[in-house]
Amino acid sequence: MATMNISLPDPMKEFVEARAKEEGFGTVSEYVRSLIREEQRRQAKRALEKKLREGLNSGPAAPLTREAWDAIGADARRHRGRSPRG
Repeated sequence: MATMNISLPDPMKEFVEARAKEEGFGTVSEYVRSLIREEQRRQAKRALEKKLREGLNSGPAAPLTREAWDAIGADARRHRGRSPRG
């Protein structure tokens, strides 16, 4: 795991330390990693919503066949539980 050093004003440092403790994290690093993972999830959600909007705005869709629905379901089952961390 790589190390990254950041500089924070004292009030921000105190805030981060307090939040990490309040949230039950063992270290400030664990807390910061959780914040980064949450931001990654938000970005992934925004990207998916953008693609959905593009799809909805692309015009009328052809009706889905039973085979297409089955393939969509199989794909969803394959991806269920995968972490956004990669």
